[in-house]
Formats: sequence, C-alpha cells, structure tokens
Amino acid sequence: MTEQPQPFRDPQLPFARRIDDLLQRLTLDERIAMLHQFAPAVDRLGIGAFRTGQEGLHGVAWMGPATVFPQAVGLGATWNDDLVRRVGEAVGNEVRAKRAKDDRVGLNVWAPTVNLLRHPLWGRGEEGYAEDAALTSAIAVAYTRGLRGDHPHYWRTAPVLKHWLAHNNETDRDTSSSSVRPRVLHEYDLRAFRDAVRAGAVAGIMPAYNLVNGRPNHVSPLLSQQLRRWTEQSLVVCSDAGAPSNLVDSEHYFDTHEEATAAALKAGVDSFTDHGQDSTVMTGRIRRALEQGLLDETDIDTAVRRLLELRFSLGEFDPGLDPYADTTAFDTTEHRALAQEAAEQAVVLLKNDGLLPLDPGAPGTIAVVGLLADACKLDWYSGTLIHRSTPLDGVRSRFGADRVTFAEGADLVRLKCAAGWLQIPDADTDTGTGTGTGQGAEGALDPALLAGRTDLPPLRCGETPSDLALVDWGNGVLTLRDPDGRYLSVAEDGYVRASADEPGGWIVQETFRWEKVEGHAGGHRLVHIGTGGYVSVAADGVKVAGVDEKISGHGRTDAGPAATVFEIEVVERGEDAVARAAAAADTVIVVVGNDPHINGRETEDRTTLDLPAHQERLWHAAHAANPRTVLAVTSAYPYALTDAAAALPALLWTAHGGQAAGTALARILSGDVSPAGRLPQTWYTSDAELPGLLDYDIIGSRQTYLYYEGTPLYPFGHGLSYSAFTYSGLTAERDGDRLRVSVTVTNSGVVAADEVAQLYLRALASSVVRPLRQLVGHRRLHLAPGAGQRIEFAVPVTELGHWDVAHSRWTVEPGAYEVRAGASAADIRLTTVVTVDGEPSGPRPVLHHELEAADYDEQLGTEIVDRTKTDGDAVTATAPGNELLFRRCDFAAGTRTVEVSAAGEGSVEITVDGRTTTVGIPATDGPYDYRSHERPLTASGVRDIQVALRGTVRLARIAFTGATE
Repeated sequence: MTEQPQPFRDPQLPFARRIDDLLQRLTLDERIAMLHQFAPAVDRLGIGAFRTGQEGLHGVAWMGPATVFPQAVGLGATWNDDLVRRVGEAVGNEVRAKRAKDDRVGLNVWAPTVNLLRHPLWGRGEEGYAEDAALTSAIAVAYTRGLRGDHPHYWRTAPVLKHWLAHNNETDRDTSSSSVRPRVLHEYDLRAFRDAVRAGAVAGIMPAYNLVNGRPNHVSPLLSQQLRRWTEQSLVVCSDAGAPSNLVDSEHYFDTHEEATAAALKAGVDSFTDHGQDSTVMTGRIRRALEQGLLDETDIDTAVRRLLELRFSLGEFDPGLDPYADTTAFDTTEHRALAQEAAEQAVVLLKNDGLLPLDPGAPGTIAVVGLLADACKLDWYSGTLIHRSTPLDGVRSRFGADRVTFAEGADLVRLKCAAGWLQIPDADTDTGTGTGTGQGAEGALDPALLAGRTDLPPLRCGETPSDLALVDWGNGVLTLRDPDGRYLSVAEDGYVRASADEPGGWIVQETFRWEKVEGHAGGHRLVHIGTGGYVSVAADGVKVAGVDEKISGHGRTDAGPAATVFEIEVVERGEDAVARAAAAADTVIVVVGNDPHINGRETEDRTTLDLPAHQERLWHAAHAANPRTVLAVTSAYPYALTDAAAALPALLWTAHGGQAAGTALARILSGDVSPAGRLPQTWYTSDAELPGLLDYDIIGSRQTYLYYEGTPLYPFGHGLSYSAFTYSGLTAERDGDRLRVSVTVTNSGVVAADEVAQLYLRALASSVVRPLRQLVGHRRLHLAPGAGQRIEFAVPVTELGHWDVAHSRWTVEPGAYEVRAGASAADIRLTTVVTVDGEPSGPRPVLHHELEAADYDEQLGTEIVDRTKTDGDAVTATAPGNELLFRRCDFAAGTRTVEVSAAGEGSVEITVDGRTTTVGIPATDGPYDYRSHERPLTASGVRDIQVALRGTVRLARIAFTGATE
C-alpha cells in the first residue's frame, strides 16, 4: 500500500489547504519561532530553516561576487521598463544560482526601494528611482516582475518593497515624524507602493524607521486600511532591522517591548528583523505578550500563514516542481552585456555645444582627469565586483591607451610632527600589533560586520616622509591614501594603517577631519571621524586615542585628550596636476562626483547641492588650461552645477554605473551610442531653491517638478541626444475609462538613437491646487535616421483626479485638461486639450459631516500628529503664527454652535467672515485624552474657515450644529 503524503506535502492541493494542514501541525513555539527573520528548522516535520531578507537592489548584495548593475537611481534614469525588467530577471537568476551553492543566500529579496526622491539632499537618494510616483511605479513594476518570474504559481524570488512610508530623511530617521496631509498621502506617497502591489509581482513591504503623522510606520493602520486592500494576494510585512526595538528604545512610543511587539503584530508586521540572528529576544517578547493578554494565537497564526504562503510560492515544499530550482545563470555573457547596456542607457547628456561626440579616429590626445576618473565606486547595497571598468579604462580601451593621459587631482601632501615625518612602513615589517584576516574575510559577508585589517603594521613617524594623496570630499571630510592606493583606515585595535581598498563599512573608518590648533601657526590635529578620536603618535605606532586616553608620545597638547599636532607640507596641488595634463591634451574629460560612502548615504543626509570645492577647483583648472573640457558627473545625487553649466561646452551625468560604468561612458563619449538617459529628478540651481528636509508637504511648499514654480538648472525628464527628434500628430480622446493618446515621433537627425517620449497632463481649471504638470506616460524607442513611429498611451481617466479632502474620496473634476507631449517636463513639443465629464467637488457639507482637522486645504506652522496610538490624525501647532484653512464650507441656512474635539491645553480660534470664536481647551489627561467643547457660532452660506491653535492643543475635529437643529 502506498503511503499518502502529509497534506501540506501534496502538490495537488491548493496552497491554502496545505497551509491549513501545516499550521495545525506546528506547535505554538514553532509558530512563534517563524516570526523572526531567522526562522529555525522544524526537524520533526522535515521543514528547513528560512530567512527573510536578501539585498538585491541592483545586483545580489552582501553575498560576495555578483553582477553589479547601475545604482537604482541610474536604472530610473533609463526610463526603460523593459530593460529594468530584464535586469530584475538577471538579478533573480543570480540569487537562485548563488542560493544553490550557499544556503545563506535568501530568496526573499528586499528590493526595490520605491521611496520617492522628493528631496535631493536625502542620503539614500541612490536607492530610489525617481521623484515622480508614476515613473517610480513603472520601474518598480518592471524590476519586481523580473525578480518574480512569470510562472503562475512559483516565484523566482519574492520581492519586498522598501520603505513604507514617506521616508526621505536620514537625519533623526528613527525619531522624526513626516507630516503627510491626506492629499499628499493619496496622490504621492501611497501611489509608489500601490501600483506595484496591484501589478501582482510583490510579495510584501518593509516599513520605514520613521513615524508618519506622529505614529511609527511599524504600527501604521495604513498597512491594513490601504496596503492589504489593494490586492487579494497575501503580503508579508518584514520589519526593518532593529525597528521593533526602536518602538520603545528610541521612539518611546510604548512603555514595554511586549506592548510594542504586540502592537506591531496586530498592525500587520509578520516578520521581525531584530537582534541579528538571535531570535530569542523577539520570540521571548511575543510569548510574554501572549501571557499578558496583549495578543492571542490568531494574531500569530495570521502572520505565520502569510510567511508560509511566501515559502510555498518559492517552491520550498515542492522542489521537484519549482521551475527555478536548477537556475545556474551567474556572471553569464548575457548578464555582462546587460550590465553594459544598462550603464549606457543610464547616461544623461545635460549640455552639448557640439564638442561631443569625440571622433575616435581623429588625431590628438585626451586627458582623463578628476577624483573619479579611475574609480569604479560601489555603494552600501552593491555586490562584490567580478569585472571592473573605470572611465579611464573605458577611454583608453576605446580611443587607444597611447592617446590618453591621466591626472587624478588629489593633493599630494606630507605630514610632519615633533617626532618626524608620518611614514607608511612596508607591509612585511609587521610589528606584532595585531592579527587577523581583516576586511574582506570569507564568511563575513554582511558589510556591517567586516572588520579593518590588523595584519599590517601601523603608521609611524621617522626621518623619511611618505607622500599621501589627500582628497577633500566636502564639509571638511578627508581621505588619505598611500602611493599604492591604500586608504588610511582605523581597525578595532585603534591603530592607523594604510589598509583599505576603498572607504566603506557601516561606520566608515577611512575619513578624517583637520582641526586647527590655536597658537600653533600651520598646526592641525587630525580627527578620525568614525570614532571621534584624535590621531596620535605613540611609541608603538600611530593610533586613534580614546576620549580619556593619554598616550605617551610626541607632539601632544596639554589640553584635552591625546592628540598629535601635524604640519602639512603640500608637495603638489591637485589642480596643478590637472591643469598640466589639460594643457598638454587636445580634449579634457573631467570626472567628478561622490563616493557613495561619504557625505550622503544611509544614516547620513547631504548638507548641500554644491559640488565639493576640491572638485570645483579641478574643473576650473582644466577649463582654464583647455576650453575643450567635458564634465562627466558620476554621482548618486544631483548637484547645483550652475557655474559649470554656464562655462563648459559639454556636461554629462550618470549614477554609479556598476561593473561596466567606464566602458559605457566611453561608448557615449565616442558616439558609439547616442545618449538617451533622462533625469529622474529635478536639478536645482542652488540650496536656496530647496524646501526643508523634513517638509513632506509637496503641495504646500511647491516641491518637485509637479509644483515647483521656479526655473531649474535642468528639469525633470531632461536629457539630450546626438540626434534630433520631431513630434507630430498629437491626438487625445476619451474611450470609456481611458484617455487614448497618440503621437508620432520621428528621428530627424543623421544618427540612429533612442528617444524618450514623455506625456504630461495639467488641469486647466481646478477647485484646488493641482500639479503644474504630471507625468502620465513615457516610452523609450529606438529610431533610425528618418524613421518615425506612432506611439499610443492608454491613460486611466482616474489619472486626472485628486484626493478630495472635502468629501474624503478620489474625484475627477469635470472640465478641460491639457495633454502635453515632449522630451522633458519643460521641453513640450505639442499640446492638445481634452474635456472630460466628472463629478464636481462641491463645497464641504460641514453641517452633515464633521470637519477633520487634517483635511485642511492649506496650512502654516502646524503638523499632523497621531490621534490615538492605533488610528486617526490630529493637528498641533509648531509655530505661534499658525493657521489651518478650510475652503468653501457650506453652512447652508445657518449654524448656531461649534463643537471642538481636542486634547492638550490652550485654545482653538475659529474665524469665519472676519469674526473669531475662541474655544478654550482646559488641560486634558495626556495627549490622547480628547474632549469636546462647545461655543456659539453663527454663519451661513459658503464660507472659508480659518483655524488657529494656541498652546499644546491637538485638534481632532470641528463639528457645527445647524440653526434649526
């Protein structure tokens, strides 16, 4: 007799029935254990261990060698959905291939990041796709479809979208609250997640560290009210690392970890990423929450069910049926070609006065100069390079090494102290100050766990100086390298060594800062930024002193901790070397940009749009010596390049382009490929044009290309070509619930090239502030010279709508809408107008519906806060001269009283038709103790309401009583 398999092992049964069977077989402890990131095996049932979380933002990360594609913002700059889908497929295949050899590689991929690039100073801008929700959604849908695969039941990998919600600041990221009004929430921040989830290729989301409207994202009611209503598919919510503990430790939102964990689980968090691989802390909290009655077993089962559905979808329980189980595609010829194609398509030509392209067959030399000219930079979420191409490599290969010269532009310096010159000893003169394999050790694949090398001798002082390459990355942040290219770094033992290939690590150990010494002409202390300690010369080598440590040695000042005073001798300024190379060349390519681990990264926002002064000096020196100067910007962020844009004949930008970055740039410079990348962010002229970093009200402060009223340096969607394109025959008509828009694009130039046709909409007459332009479609197409193509867009009529705060609904107002077709948000070639029917918004029916405080039309000096710890919004003042404005409130035949629901202490001033009614708010029992207070108020007809808040009042709602009631 054939033994029947356990039902959860039976592939003929639907997943739901199999999960039901497995759930009832698991003990309570086994189910609780599954709620941690590192779920242990259940040996008695033959179930293996499982981990949520495998980084794969632009290639397999943190797991050793892999194909490295351009940064996410670079993929966004391609504006090419099909390309990004193929990149996602390649990354998913490499995850599978690596998993087959190393079971530490997870199949639950924490990517992509769909946070909108609202503010260009956000430190993690490199991780997002665009400032626009529609473009971000399109690229995210493409990437997740590639990661997921196209099998109806089994998934190649299970993508998780990051980071829910309204997360654009690293400054105080785990304690700051994003004040997000309902219109911004529904029209902007939610949309980036919504469209990707509805597309069906997303397995879950990860909440962000921050709070939204006063409530941590990890207990957000929007997880159930929005996210899980967008699809019938099961979605897993994975916490960000350490965020569950933050609910108590840094945010102080709950008194105990048991309360916090229970609240997160009830809100919808399924998998807890906390305390690394030690699951006992979180599982202990869950057990105690159960014992205290804060949870019941159904809460646990709901989360476990979602996690099991994810695991079933990945083929874990059906290895013989999993179509992706035997995937071996890793570092293939196709993947290498795709990495190059993506890097080429990400390059944006910002300006060209005819200098580009450069003719590879023409005589003459090319100087490739700049701090990033011979660099192939990786970011926090990169894999380890198998192949590497710098701009210098690419130009030498394409134009001939004998025609290319190079000058990095770092300052060459020597450091002297009382004990002599700073020296870098030979690596084989180990002094026994430490042992260990150090950075890059096999097995330490999480970059946060990598330690600095201790197997090299530390720096010393002596009679012979060592030349050091000094780079100022801005804000006084310095790196120093030895002649062999090794960065000065500080290991756990505190000694300074020339040991690092690149700056890196969760806390960068390769950055320093000068500190002037009063009374000592030319004397400086050297501060190690990673530890905050001073660099000091001791008898056994150079080390970083602790705050209270006294080191016996030379050059220490009496005041403060141990610190050696150094004098700096400049052997050669970087701009002098660059000017010399530029003057001797026929053409100069200056490569500038950022190091992704310095001055703008996870945990650190940028402070300015300015290019660092060191790099400004380099391009100025090059251009002064040679007017044929091209500026190539390789960066994760926009810069305010106002002077360069005015002075130089050609500018390009690309994100850090991965393993093929140099080859791609050279092929663009040579004209082998016509550039067609487009900016996914607005490039502003200066810091003065930016809103506050923590100001999330894109409508009120007129942020992003949607509402920005100024003239940017380069607009959203901008990018030039070596060819020219004409647009003709724009038509638009309504077809049911769609707008059918068609336009013909023709290559009127002499070279084959890509064009990115962009479609925008604008409401010509609206009852509320609407975007000045809004992207509703894009298409990247390749055209031969003289060729044309008719392209069509099917735009949902709902795209014309907005969130109507007066009636708490999405609405499409009747009227005329302008359809714009062009090459950027500012380069509009054709327009037409379409008229649609719709439902007029109408005034606010304040006698029939309470006025929610957060449903204002405009505000000044306020922020939205949490009404309770589980749901609802309130508004409180942040400045004395604050105001909430509610337009077009219908009092009908009249009102006689107003009732205010508020907590705190102070007053609420309500002004209608110039008459102010003050409602006093006596002190309540805490911020969540809302009480109602009534006062007489008479008004009739349709009027605006102005509300001012005094004291610590938290206003929840305002209600009016009709005169006849």
